[in-house]
Amino acid sequence: MSQQHTLARVDADLAAGRVPMARQRLRGLVSSFPYDLTLRRRLAEVYRLYGEAAEAGRWMYLEEDRCPDETAAFEERYGSPARRMKALAWRGPEALAATAFAESRLAAVRTARAEELGRPVDWDDPASYEEDADEEYVPDTGGWSFGGFVVGAGCLLGTVVFMGVWVLGVISLFSD
Repeated sequence: MSQQHTLARVDADLAAGRVPMARQRLRGLVSSFPYDLTLRRRLAEVYRLYGEAAEAGRWMYLEEDRCPDETAAFEERYGSPARRMKALAWRGPEALAATAFAESRLAAVRTARAEELGRPVDWDDPASYEEDADEEYVPDTGGWSFGGFVVGAGCLLGTVVFMGVWVLGVISLFSD
């Protein structure tokens, strides 16, 4: 479903009073298009309908014209830079932000978390900035793990057994 089609459905949901459905659709769009600040703004408007200042502040956090009370409520609810990073649901470098203000807000949150941990953190690697991240964090290199090896070996064994049974079946089908 295209972004425009989904936004039309959001408008229809809001007109029909289906605010939870509109909120769910917008959350999905923000997840799919994290760099689109207009989607975040629309989601903040829906949370205002609920009277959820902290959530409205969450989704307006990257906007220069954000409401100070909503921003304060967001920062209070998501008290640490780690929790804010997770709540903002951003992916990729800050340079992808649509405005210089949004880029600076994202960089400030990431820098605050990196200073807390004493090492760099990455928006694309939530394990690097999680609340319980320890000092011995090692980024995933994508190499083999024991669990991955066992799963791979099991798949290979299953395939070999299946093929063996299939071959025996074909042989027995054509034998006397």
